[in-house]
Amino acid sequence: MSEYVLEMKDVYKAFPGVVALNHVQLQLKPGTVHALMGENGAGKSTLMKCMFGIYTMDEGQIYIDGEKVEIHNPSEALEKGIAMVHQELQPIPARTIGENIYLGRYPLKKILGLFTVVDHNKMYEDAKRVLEEVRMDFDPRKKLGDLSVSQMQSVEIAKAVSANCRVLILDEPTSSLTQNEVEALFRIVDDLKKKGVAIVYISHKMDEILRISDEVTIMRDGQYIGTWDAKDLTTDFIITKMVGRELTNLYPPKENVPGEVVFEVEDFTSINPKSFRNISFNVRKGEILGVAGLVGAQRTELMEGIFGIRSITKGQLRYKGKPITVKQPKDAIDNGIAMLTEDRRGTGILGVLSVADNISIASLNQYVDHGIVLNTKKIEDLVKENQEKMSIKTPSSKTPIQSLSGGNQQKVLIGRWLANNPDVLILDEPTRGIDVGAKYEIYCIIADLAKQGKSIIMISSEMGELIGMSDRIMVMCDGRVTGFIDGKDATQENIMELATRFEA
Repeated sequence: MSEYVLEMKDVYKAFPGVVALNHVQLQLKPGTVHALMGENGAGKSTLMKCMFGIYTMDEGQIYIDGEKVEIHNPSEALEKGIAMVHQELQPIPARTIGENIYLGRYPLKKILGLFTVVDHNKMYEDAKRVLEEVRMDFDPRKKLGDLSVSQMQSVEIAKAVSANCRVLILDEPTSSLTQNEVEALFRIVDDLKKKGVAIVYISHKMDEILRISDEVTIMRDGQYIGTWDAKDLTTDFIITKMVGRELTNLYPPKENVPGEVVFEVEDFTSINPKSFRNISFNVRKGEILGVAGLVGAQRTELMEGIFGIRSITKGQLRYKGKPITVKQPKDAIDNGIAMLTEDRRGTGILGVLSVADNISIASLNQYVDHGIVLNTKKIEDLVKENQEKMSIKTPSSKTPIQSLSGGNQQKVLIGRWLANNPDVLILDEPTRGIDVGAKYEIYCIIADLAKQGKSIIMISSEMGELIGMSDRIMVMCDGRVTGFIDGKDATQENIMELATRFEA
């Protein structure tokens, strides 16, 4: 018997125009958490998709308990004890929790010895037992769509556990979880470790990696860099190995000089009484206004109201001193306002379309000749300009955007809005799910836009990001503005004090 429950040796995988994996190794010990780290585009998810049978390896071998195996699809992976919780959840909201857990492998029974039907009673009994096993107090007959995103993620973990997996892949499992939910996930992971399950943990959050991992494998540009004991690592060492260089400064220098007020929000109140209310603030030319707050502070909802996605009962917007009316996103765009949404996959990229289509989609009217024909050369020039300006890594402009890394997708979306030359740019969690190297590139883009005189409103849940990038920070709690802090005076403590200032 091998000391490893699973090994991947010399894995090679290429897509048109790019080598995704270049002879990569991975060795998993039972009862351990093995962190897989690297920048976006390093090949982490591709390697896991090869392990899970979503992709077919061009070269390489997989061994389970020392024996060579072949995995052609996810069903075969599950049969061999490998389960995966994807970063982008794929739930079926209209079906029950139990049906989602046992999707594709429902327990069956015969009626009158003739007809085979789903044994719903057994399915729900088994689902209840599995949910209890992972400490989730959910009714398996409840519709999945009634749960929050984080609860749906918990159901995905229960689904993996129900398959009696020996290897569990968790791809960015805490990207949409609150701190309490993260602690609950860690308890589940600890329980699975005690049962001998090997867990592959993909995350960009250094504190999580150093806390929960036993071993860490680092990849860079599709290549295996090395594997280390987690207890011997530091954040600086991991970053250096991930990016191939030292990042002495996590944030670019502030060279922007805020000027006159460009955009004003006055007494903004949502039509939903549980959402934002009586919000007033302004943004100056060339200023980065950070927006801080805990989950439920209604930051995203406020920005969606400003951009015309949500309805309001009262409030006024002023652009360069003149009142403007925004009832839909087109009104905001026409008034020089752009918004990068929080959910890159759900409301940002058009996954099946090309990089060129995604960059040009919000400004197509600028690239139409004679009112009917798209000028493809102008669009190609736009793509090329953005590729050079923001270092977008893509094989070609015709590459589907869904095949790019998260950081490159985010750059494409920023390019989409810059094509309209907005004066006010709302960025909602602009670096969520992006590695430390790509984060710095996004920070440089934001800093450069502010230096050019653009007004930036940046929502972030990362305190360090807000403090490192903002000229001022507006703090929200429970749908209200609780205070403003000058960037040079901001600390985690004074931000948190305002972020927890609930009404009596």
